[in-house]
Parts: sequence; structure tokens; C-alpha cells
Amino acid sequence: MAVQRISRAFKDISLSFDMHPVTKDILVLKNEDAIRRSIRNLVQTIPTERFFNPTIGADVKTSLFDFVDFGTASILQKQIEIAIENYEPRVENPRIVVDPRPNLNAFEITVTFTIVGLEVPRQQFSYILEATR
Repeated sequence: MAVQRISRAFKDISLSFDMHPVTKDILVLKNEDAIRRSIRNLVQTIPTERFFNPTIGADVKTSLFDFVDFGTASILQKQIEIAIENYEPRVENPRIVVDPRPNLNAFEITVTFTIVGLEVPRQQFSYILEATR
């Protein structure tokens, strides 16, 4: 018999460190927003970047200096899928679409997923992944 996971509310601090206008506390991300930010941080983390967990992350930065084509896009897609499956247990059925944007020297990444244990519709977000100098 499969064990069904029941989630509760998820909270995380906003990395912008903006203050709430009334309470003057750091802004809080909740549920879907917290998980979206977590996945984006996971993709942008380079393995060995976190001291006490050097295996966490996706090694997408090395591929950003390759050609901006569909071959590199498929490598990025696989790296992101593996990272999400290994390090983000709060989501299931991730679908990653990586579109090369050669004129911008970047990739547009669209991530679609279902949150485990929350009765919310399937989540989707997109962002541009580009090499920084």
C-alpha cells in the first residue's frame, strides 16, 4: 500500500529582504510562491556551492557557455529534471521545457509541477536563464 503524503502550509522568507509595510518583518513567501522560489534557487545553485550539502543543485551554469541550441537545451532540461526529482520532494510530475533564445544568448525555462498534498491547480512558472559575467 502506497503511503500518501499530506502536506501542510509551506513558508519561506523572501530573498529580497523587503520589509512588510505594517509589521516591519521580512516578507514571507507562502505555499506555491515558496515552492516556486525553492525550485528556482535549486536550479541556480551550483553543486559544491552550499557548504554543508555540496551535492545539492543543478550544474546548469557550465552549459550556459555552450552553444544556445536545442542540443544544449536538452542537456539543461535533463539536469533540471534530475535536480527537482532529487532535491524537491514537495512536488511531483515536473515537466521542464527549455527554449533556446540565441539572439539573447539565453534559455527560457518553463517549469510545470503538482504540489504534493495541497489542493491547488498544477503550477507553472517561467524565467530566463542566462550567463552572467
